[in-house]
Amino acid sequence: MTTRTSAMEVVGLRQPYGDHEVVAGVDQRLHQRTIIDTPAGNDGEQIEGGDRTMRHFTLHHDGVTIPVSRGGRGRPLVLCPGLNSTQADLHELTTLLRRDHDVVTFDLRGHGLASAADRYSFEAILSDLVAVLAEMGRLDLPEAPVLVGYSLGADLAVHYTSEHPDTVAGLVLIDGANPVPEPFITEADLAEFRAMWEEQAARQDVERAKGTARQVLFTAQDILDLNLELDVLRSGILDQYRKIDHPISLIMSTSIAGDSTEGRAPRHNQLWRAGIDRLVRERPHISATWLDADHRLVFTHASEIAQIIRSAHHPAGRPTS
Repeated sequence: MTTRTSAMEVVGLRQPYGDHEVVAGVDQRLHQRTIIDTPAGNDGEQIEGGDRTMRHFTLHHDGVTIPVSRGGRGRPLVLCPGLNSTQADLHELTTLLRRDHDVVTFDLRGHGLASAADRYSFEAILSDLVAVLAEMGRLDLPEAPVLVGYSLGADLAVHYTSEHPDTVAGLVLIDGANPVPEPFITEADLAEFRAMWEEQAARQDVERAKGTARQVLFTAQDILDLNLELDVLRSGILDQYRKIDHPISLIMSTSIAGDSTEGRAPRHNQLWRAGIDRLVRERPHISATWLDADHRLVFTHASEIAQIIRSAHHPAGRPTS
């Protein structure tokens, strides 16, 4: 097994967890398009893919344009990406989930095909998820959707559901929303994290120049500020969990910071485990599955994650694929 460094992106995805090229076969184009009817105020496109119909439209709120995609069959599911991950990056997981679910995906502000924004605070990014789910509420869904969040997306899902419980059927939280007992980023970590995110921002120049579906417009300072804010929010996230009575499934990595036995990786991995142990002790109805992986688990273990979700959230009487 290759040893990974302890430098990590707390709610993000980039190096050392691997750049977006780990997602093989993602076509960043929207294929051949035909116009369809969508709710008022949205531009709709329909894309035929075999026996699947993909629909793409945009939402406009808070001065931001959010691209949304919908496709698949079965129980509704909304997949919320994390910091530095886009719809294009989550292509494999999304494709697998669409075998058994009517899946909605979207890009957060400053990511992928979404527009840039004046602010990238947690509250501002949460408003993107609120806008998407408000739009889902205007569609003719047979039932409330399952909300799946990855990394930062998991935190967004918990905060959203605690305030809008009637609009969600259940939660699947992938490597995020962890009530860790101590902050991940200490004063001793700042220089290492800042250097890593500055390097990452420089690598993104090519994607930004092309305006691709994988681009991220955040600066290194934007990422650092959001991670520091998230550390504070996670210190009180148990209060949000206490407001939620829906089924909650956790899918967590055993080595979020990599498998190195040196540097800060052991501390971060121990904190990650301690936070989930703390959560399950207080909320024993929450189920937790640990995957032998790092924070790239949505890419390296997409099939396992899809199967866990299908097993936990498929219609009664219908076998999973």
